[in-house]
Amino acid sequence: MISVVVPLRNESAGIEALEASLSKLRDALNDKRLELVFIDDGSTDGTADRIHKVFCPKWDYKLTRHETNLGVGAAFRTGFDRACGEIVCTIDADCTYPPEELSRLVAALEQTGADVATASPYHPEAGVTNAVPWRLFLSRGLSFIYRRVSPVRIHTYTSIFRAYRRPVIRRVSFQASDFICAAEILFLAAAQGRRILEVPMPLRVRQSGRSKLPVWKTILGHLRLIDRILRGRLDRNASAARPG
Repeated sequence: MISVVVPLRNESAGIEALEASLSKLRDALNDKRLELVFIDDGSTDGTADRIHKVFCPKWDYKLTRHETNLGVGAAFRTGFDRACGEIVCTIDADCTYPPEELSRLVAALEQTGADVATASPYHPEAGVTNAVPWRLFLSRGLSFIYRRVSPVRIHTYTSIFRAYRRPVIRRVSFQASDFICAAEILFLAAAQGRRILEVPMPLRVRQSGRSKLPVWKTILGHLRLIDRILRGRLDRNASAARPG
């Protein structure tokens, strides 16, 4: 079974589009069983009710609601605990990456034996369209720094569009409750000897709603993570990972 963990906050306007894209993913996965794990992270616009209306009874899904907004990292922790699949995927609820493209990440794991497959818009074979220039500059700059201070040699570190083998998400004990979790999970997995594969994948702007990324807070979080890498603290955290 394949689990797809979907963190949401105030995404009620985009639920129908999400369901349409997930239907394409279900078709692309052929005979593989698909489980959806929704984490409503403190929505105030009726997102949870909209999910039930659109996905019930056609889908195998779980819905957990955080009463307050705890952050995407916290949502992933909740989702990982609830997911039952042998492969656990994570996506953006706003369809920044088309959910049907998860089939490529799943295939990459199956064909290569890798433990983590991550979408990589900064790979030379991919690209980014319609991005705000200064945001793109900052994101590429962070990836440039990560590539030089960490043992993980890929082009994109901050994408949450990924597929993990179940033992990875069961063993990695990450601290970040915000978007920093994407990079932190990669580095902790690498420190545990997991094989990480990047899959070239174009990135496009959001289809609906507005970005919930707190830019300066996120930059400071990445700088703190870089400091942990340089001081060797991530390796110690990896050694103290939770039991499988």
